[in-house]
Amino acid sequence: MARADLLIHARWVAPVDGTDRLLDWHSVAVGDGRIEAVLPSDQAVRRYPAAAEVSLARHLLIPGLIDAHTHAAMTLLRGLADDLPLMTWLQEHIWPAEQRWVNEAFVRDGTLLAAAELLRGGVTCFNDMYFHPEVTARVVDETGLRAVLGLILIDFPTTYAADPDEYLDKGLRLHDEYRDHPRVHTAFAPHAPYSVSDQPLQRVRMLSDELDIPVHMHVHETRDELRQGMEAQGIRPLARLERLGLLNPNLVAVHMTQLEDEEIAQVAEAGVRVVHCPESNLKLASGFCPVARLLDAGIEVALGTDGAASNNDLDMIGEMRTAALLAKGVAGDASVLPAWRALEMATRDGARALGLGEITGSIEPGKAADLCALDLGRLETSPLYHPVSQLVYAGQRSQVTDVWVAGRHLLREGELTTIDTEAVQDRARVWQRRLAED
Repeated sequence: MARADLLIHARWVAPVDGTDRLLDWHSVAVGDGRIEAVLPSDQAVRRYPAAAEVSLARHLLIPGLIDAHTHAAMTLLRGLADDLPLMTWLQEHIWPAEQRWVNEAFVRDGTLLAAAELLRGGVTCFNDMYFHPEVTARVVDETGLRAVLGLILIDFPTTYAADPDEYLDKGLRLHDEYRDHPRVHTAFAPHAPYSVSDQPLQRVRMLSDELDIPVHMHVHETRDELRQGMEAQGIRPLARLERLGLLNPNLVAVHMTQLEDEEIAQVAEAGVRVVHCPESNLKLASGFCPVARLLDAGIEVALGTDGAASNNDLDMIGEMRTAALLAKGVAGDASVLPAWRALEMATRDGARALGLGEITGSIEPGKAADLCALDLGRLETSPLYHPVSQLVYAGQRSQVTDVWVAGRHLLREGELTTIDTEAVQDRARVWQRRLAED
């Protein structure tokens, strides 16, 4: 006999299952943290009479949003150094601040702040790249979120590790510790071509092949990166990654604003996944990712916010809107990247890019019950003709009312259930005073 612990009744359900179906007055049946069925609400009540029920009569229920590129703990650096180009921002402000302040306490407090912001914005999974990922793993475990944690790698010493061997050794220990965790996943995270040399990258390629986990990396983010690559190696960074064997379906290439036609074809043939961070790219004047051309070439494109130090928020609903509008402007075509496609990039395509396509990213039986409900009955989204279009072009993260991860209710009627928001803000204020006085 069919069993379910919970029925979520919604005015609309967008399964994001490879179609643009929008289901009216449907319910999602959840059992043991997974989706048991998606069916009309009247049938759901009859089929699962013993299940608890949540009724969302004005809501659109979507898969939980997936932030495919973050530096979660950098929420504590939000607004520290604005209105600067990338390399000035990094070399003169962010890296010195990190060398001075980043430790386990910084990462814990910053990640808790990020987790609260992500959940309140409907994000159920994030792909992170930062120091002390073992601390981030504990926060993810405690708060109930899902995450892919980067096994960070960079050539120069930091407070976290002294050299590439130590970075990788620590990363591999983390991978082994969480290899069977249901919500904590791992990926190698070499920072960028300009900050990681050939020998460590060769080891990453070998280990990625062996463990079959992604390689999450900033690639072709700025013109300056290309200039550095040409000066140091005599070839563009993508050509160098190909030479090292890293252009393959495990590569998750972030930003990709500087691409020639031949490189787009090369990336498509190799099966590389791309993460587009439109708002961070705009703020740092890094360039425009040619999303329409990537999609036309058959390349899978996910969406990410980047860190709150360069965005300055972790708002994936805003990111969908910016991505859709920017793509139209860059392509000179208003039909490019329609609302449904933007929603796919923020959910299903994000999951697939991170190797989690069988686990999350859509509302289908057998997948984890990672779900987000938005109240579209508010003034800001009235009148309402097309719910998904309205979400992307007019929706706000303040309209997120409920979030579930693996069936656990982490945001209930706008209130976090696993995070003490006052304590998180108190810790953020402590760090603000420290950094402001530095």
